[in-house]
Amino acid sequence: MAQEDRLPALNALRAFEAAARHLSFTRAAEELNVTPGAISQQIRQLEEFAGAPLFRRTGRQVLLTDAGQAALPLLTSAFEMMAEAVHHMRAPARRDRLMISSAPSFAAKWLAPRLERFQEQNPEAEVWVSADMAMTDFNSSDIDLALRHGKGLYEGLRAEKIMSESVLPVCSPDLMSGPHPLRGPADLAHHVLLHDESPENDPSRPDWNAWLKARGVTTVDGNRGPRFTQSSLVVEAAAAGRGVALAKFAIASGDLERGRLIAPFADGASDIDFAYWIVYPKWRTPSKLARTFMAWLKTEAQAGEVTGV
Repeated sequence: MAQEDRLPALNALRAFEAAARHLSFTRAAEELNVTPGAISQQIRQLEEFAGAPLFRRTGRQVLLTDAGQAALPLLTSAFEMMAEAVHHMRAPARRDRLMISSAPSFAAKWLAPRLERFQEQNPEAEVWVSADMAMTDFNSSDIDLALRHGKGLYEGLRAEKIMSESVLPVCSPDLMSGPHPLRGPADLAHHVLLHDESPENDPSRPDWNAWLKARGVTTVDGNRGPRFTQSSLVVEAAAAGRGVALAKFAIASGDLERGRLIAPFADGASDIDFAYWIVYPKWRTPSKLARTFMAWLKTEAQAGEVTGV
């Protein structure tokens, strides 16, 4: 290779691509699991190699120079192509294996109970489920598909909608009898309110105060009651008779079908903006098994929406 055609260190290129994409050495360091100092050192070496600055440093902010802006999309595309090449290299060894990433509550309460039906239809398939709240890095993992709850806007990723979502009060059937049976929303004054505090930042999802206000209830304190950071935990607390949960329908649907939970109010459901999505890189062509799984997911979701509350 001619001297002018030699390439800089791969680690330096990766450090630059991450820092340029985030416009932050700190966030690049977090993504690559190194220190910000290591990112700075790699970029200095790359700038020495290029013979030109790639960043403009203005106080705490970093901006790309013209050379840096020109290089970034090419490097991003190159790393995506490299990741896809490695994915194809490993494909024969894992032809019948499908790696799925899913938020823990959705994996536990919606996906896992249904997986047996997929296995019956596809006995050769080996499905691995990784329960994780973090967004999947498809470049550095073996994940084929991710299932996420949100608006479906994920940079560099293709998102296919599985199903919409709503929230509704749910409780154990035991709360429909006793000294303070649930007959209407005002009766919630006599029961513990269970709160879903999962970190999703969906402004359209009502909390108990908003839900009560929408129904003209002023005699119930919507702030009281325990809080849970996983949607599955608030559903389990409700099924155990601990109180009334304002729960996501998808997470509660299995327990509603089995009778562990009931929806005490006929007009209790409120639609929200966030939905469930199948997510994968735009630059990746899903395998035959992945396409089969996506089609099965959508069929299961449609069946659930038809029979839902």
